[in-house]
Amino acid sequence: MTETEVFLQQVIYGLSNGMIIALVALGYTMVYGIVELINFAHGDVFTLGAFLALTVVGALGAAAVLDLGTAGESSNWLLLFGLVIGAGLFCGGLNVAIDKVVYKPLRRAPKLTQLVAAIGVSFILINVALFWGGVPMEVLGGGNAAAAPKDFPEMLETSNLLGEESNVMLRLEDVAIFAITIPIMIGLTLFVKKTRLGRGMRATAQNPIAAKLMGIDTDRVISATFLIGGFLGGAASVMWALYNNTISFQMGFRAGMDAFTAAVLGGIGSMPGAMLGGVLIGLIRAMSDQYIATEWTNVVVFGVLILILVFRPSGLLGLKQREKV
Repeated sequence: MTETEVFLQQVIYGLSNGMIIALVALGYTMVYGIVELINFAHGDVFTLGAFLALTVVGALGAAAVLDLGTAGESSNWLLLFGLVIGAGLFCGGLNVAIDKVVYKPLRRAPKLTQLVAAIGVSFILINVALFWGGVPMEVLGGGNAAAAPKDFPEMLETSNLLGEESNVMLRLEDVAIFAITIPIMIGLTLFVKKTRLGRGMRATAQNPIAAKLMGIDTDRVISATFLIGGFLGGAASVMWALYNNTISFQMGFRAGMDAFTAAVLGGIGSMPGAMLGGVLIGLIRAMSDQYIATEWTNVVVFGVLILILVFRPSGLLGLKQREKV
């Protein structure tokens, strides 16, 4: 491969992974923007979405999915979109339940208390994923070695869309990621800007007390925010599993750290910032893996984050806020 081809290949990898990270980062930044809570359990909700998707694939018959000739390409596309919607709704509902049971009673508690609670929920969900990995299903390894990574089957044709003679690989998985994530991001942006609930979210984010005085049901707004954030995490989990072909009970830690970094890099609380931060993290990781070394990638990512925050503490697209004294 020529240097140009290598660079283009890394751009494809970076953009594909970056779009997945951006979806997870949107969940972080929406919740923080509304209730100023860093929901560290978000990455583990993402993990359970992937386990649900793999369980559904196994229940429907993994062999049919693996054999493209038997299932048919169009059937696999329908299954993929069904998994995205199903995992999204599952994770959204789980996120709302966590808020009702854990976060809502602590809404007036000190921020440190809420943070510790979020970390506690994270550990609980990690263990739920570990137990889930021990379910005696063939697709989960037959119940043996619950902690071992689980293979996610190839659901789409793996041939190169640019032609078999091309050294740059563009697969259907890459196209699927863009075909699913971009409409979700556009739809979310329009929802927040154009709908009544979206305006309520923006008002609550700016001043929850004033929003309540204006007749906005802030509890409903917060529940909707957790629902949407969870849905984004669930959709992203299916994309992650499809693209990487493996899941594990600890996958939410890596994805959550990347997404949280992306949210901070772009400006936590800013939706466009989360999208931009996710894409940048994906590209930085891909370029570092190729041109520096894999073991230095985390150093490069967090080095870039620190460098940007030194000169722009609010993030790339974050708004500067005056501290009240």
